[in-house]
Amino acid sequence: MQALWMLLASAFLASMGVCVKFASAYFHASELVFFRGFISLVMMATYAAWAGQSLRTPVPAMHFWRNIVGVTSLGFWFYALGKLPLATAMTLNYMSSVWIAAFLVGGTLMGTLVGTANDARKQGPLVLAVLSGFVGVVMMLRPTIEQDQWFAGLVGLMSGFISAFAYMHVMALGRAGEPVARIVFYFALGTTVAGALGMAVTGMSTWDWSHAVWLLPIGVLASLGQMCLTRAYSQGATLVVANLQYSGIVFACLYGLFLFDEQLPWIGWMGMGLIMASGIASTVLRTRAVPDSPAEEH
Repeated sequence: MQALWMLLASAFLASMGVCVKFASAYFHASELVFFRGFISLVMMATYAAWAGQSLRTPVPAMHFWRNIVGVTSLGFWFYALGKLPLATAMTLNYMSSVWIAAFLVGGTLMGTLVGTANDARKQGPLVLAVLSGFVGVVMMLRPTIEQDQWFAGLVGLMSGFISAFAYMHVMALGRAGEPVARIVFYFALGTTVAGALGMAVTGMSTWDWSHAVWLLPIGVLASLGQMCLTRAYSQGATLVVANLQYSGIVFACLYGLFLFDEQLPWIGWMGMGLIMASGIASTVLRTRAVPDSPAEEH
C-alpha cells in the first residue's frame, strides 16, 4: 500500500510541475511561490484543526532555517520549470538524493583523514554512484547549453543541491519530534511570506482569470503530494518507497511529450536515465549506512 501512496505522490508533484509550467507564462516565480504556499497554508491549517493537532512549535528556529533552504530550493525549481523541458527540470531537482550521498561520502573521507573512519574503501560503490550522477548531469545539461538555456539549467541543478539541505533539516525536525503536518504547515507559511516579499520587489502580473486558474491546482497538488509522500513513508518498505519516488520523472516525461511536445536529444535521455540509476543506487547504499533515514520532501 505504501508503494501506491508514493506513486500517487509522484503523480501529484509531476502534475503540479505541469501547472507551474503553464502558469509561468503569465506569472513571476515569486507569485507562483506565494500562491503555492498560501493555498497549502489554508489546507494544512484546516487539516490541523480537523485532526485536532496543535500548530504551536517548541523549535521555531529549526523551522526558520528549514524554510530558508526549502523556499530557496522551491523558487529555483519553479524558475527552472518555466524555462526548461519539464522532464529536465524534474530530474535536476531529484538530484537531491545524489547530493546527500555526496555529502555522506565527503564526511566519511574527511573522517578518514583525521583517523575516525576505519576504511574509506567501503564507500567505493557510493562514490561510483555519485560520480555517475554527475556524469548524467553533464549529459542532461549539454542540450540546454546548446539551446542557450545554460543559466536555467544551473538554476535547476542548484534547486536539487539546496533541497538536499532542506531534506537534512526535515530529518532533524523529525528527530526533534515535530509531526509532519506541522512541518508542512510552517513550510507553507515560509513559502507564503517569501513569495509576498518577492512580489513586493517584482510587482504583480496583470490579473486574468483565464490565466489565474492554474494557481489553485499548484497549491492543492503540492499539499496532496506531500501528504501522500508522508503516508508512503509512515510504515515499512522504506527502501522500495524511496526508489519509487523516481516515478515522478517518468510522469514528467509523459507530460512533456504529450502536453508540451518536448523532444530531448538522445544524450539528454541517457543523462536522465543515468541520474535515475545513480539516485536509486545512492538511496540503496545510503539506507544501508543510515537505515533510519526519513522521507524526503519536494
